[in-house]
Amino acid sequence: MTADSSLRPAAGPRHSVHLDSAEALRLLGTVSLGRVVFTQHALPTIRPVNHLLDGGDIVIRTHEGSALTSHTHSAGSGVVVAYEADAIDPVRHLGWSVVVTGYARLVTDPRELARYQALLHPWVDRTMDYAVRIHPDLVTGIRLTPANDPTNA
Repeated sequence: MTADSSLRPAAGPRHSVHLDSAEALRLLGTVSLGRVVFTQHALPTIRPVNHLLDGGDIVIRTHEGSALTSHTHSAGSGVVVAYEADAIDPVRHLGWSVVVTGYARLVTDPRELARYQALLHPWVDRTMDYAVRIHPDLVTGIRLTPANDPTNA
């Protein structure tokens, strides 16, 4: 917390409304930045990445030597990961958060990989020769709304 944020008035009470998976995926498609969560040396690791949605799957780009590339390359059946994205207003504390859990697999089809390389541009200045597809097995989400919002009833 910074000195400036401590001077703001409280945002007020809010409700947490659960989202169905279709609405959660729709919201996920409205943002381009999220966080992929996987294990590295038996510990949780989180990386911010940009993404796109393709047929309900989340696609991210990665690079040679990254832990996620190594894990997905060595696990033919996929690696369990979580993916989180949100849009929360920092002043009002309203918005939404979506978490997807599923299996991540390297994209190996050359045409599919070329398509993702054309559509999904990394935010960092680094060669990203790989794409990883996350197939959602579990999709959860919440929307934070004002407690006095009549649509919460």
